[in-house]
Amino acid sequence: MTSAAEISERIVQAVMAQKLAPGARLGEQPLAMLFDCSRTVVREALTRLAARGIVTVSARRGWYVIEPSQEEAREAFEARRVIETGLIRNLPCVPKPALKRLKQHLSREKAALASDDVGARSFLLGDFHVCLAECLGNNLLADTLRDFTARTTLIAMRYQSSHDAAQSCEEHVQIVRALEKGDLVLAEKLMQQHIGSVQATLKLQADANPLAQLRTALMPLQPTAAQAPAKDRKPAQDLHTSVRKTAAPAVKISDDPDSSTYLGALL
Repeated sequence: MTSAAEISERIVQAVMAQKLAPGARLGEQPLAMLFDCSRTVVREALTRLAARGIVTVSARRGWYVIEPSQEEAREAFEARRVIETGLIRNLPCVPKPALKRLKQHLSREKAALASDDVGARSFLLGDFHVCLAECLGNNLLADTLRDFTARTTLIAMRYQSSHDAAQSCEEHVQIVRALEKGDLVLAEKLMQQHIGSVQATLKLQADANPLAQLRTALMPLQPTAAQAPAKDRKPAQDLHTSVRKTAAPAVKISDDPDSSTYLGALL
């Protein structure tokens, strides 16, 4: 029987591979059938993911993959920027086994790009950052980055990121090259630029104003003739005289309240 930890990990992988979109429903019974386990185990897995900020639950609607807001998107990228640049900045050196593993990861990225495997490509591009933290000896930050990477993948899907996968892979290559040369200052700068370039392609509003739509809806209407200021109105006597002079011939109003003649007369 599949464990709760395995189920939660499979869901995170599916998110990073862009196989689960923001707002996707995660039914307990279908998941229990897929993983051949009880709903209790599934519920435990989903509860773990809710604590990690990957899914959310509604008492009436059930479990869903999160749909990050614009503010949450900005916070997620800012958190990744702080963590990943700080991780590189505090490095004494990069061990050779770590560089070897990173290069192997880059080879897999390039293979996925060449094969047009969108799922593998998306997962590997995100997992590069997790792999980097693991290679640099910080498993705690690797776990944190895995969750942040999953969330930024959902953000990229929801806000239609146009960042090119080949460009992202090339930026990873440049970061590893700088690490191999021991130029940590350059590696940190490249990481900063890389995260910024991914964020810049999101279709986010620069200054989202939650009151803008309501303010537009509640703008005062243009005054009608009856609502015109007093100084713009004709005196009552003149108005009546004008009406008498321009009065149209009498129109016979139909007894049928639904007839066009009746409506025309009223209008």
